[in-house]
Amino acid sequence: MCGAELMALPEGVRRVAAALEAAGHPHMPVMLSDAARTAQQAADALGIAVGQIAKSIIFRRRADDAAVLVITSGDRRVDEKKVDALVGKTGRADAEFVKARTGFSIGGVSPLAHAEPPVTLIDRELLRFDVIWAAAGHPHGVFQLRPQDLERLTGAPLADVTQQP
Repeated sequence: MCGAELMALPEGVRRVAAALEAAGHPHMPVMLSDAARTAQQAADALGIAVGQIAKSIIFRRRADDAAVLVITSGDRRVDEKKVDALVGKTGRADAEFVKARTGFSIGGVSPLAHAEPPVTLIDRELLRFDVIWAAAGHPHGVFQLRPQDLERLTGAPLADVTQQP
């Protein structure tokens, strides 16, 4: 991506692109013509299975007000009791909290390049796929990676954090 192309991108996407480039990741963000605020919208736009979308969901840890990021497969629902057992009691995070802690708006939260590093867990269900896609800091921005790349890029552990299908 050349400098002019990079500068034309929204600020959040530029942060994600810089983080990916610094990590030597081979795939830079791409901008979709339509918003992909949900896993289904992203999957439809990319022509892939909804499970291949790595959803970034932010919770608010009650003990210290920390952001907790759960990266889960798009076809799974987070089991909050499982998350709480791993990181402590959590609650819902509102849009203001998400934006303040991550620097991203809901619908475009990337798994990396956050304003403040969150406590992060990666859904082991993502390992079902060879290729996945994640939000790149904007509702129109996404980037391609492998599930193993998430571990490397975030330093987060794989965990059982979803409800049974």
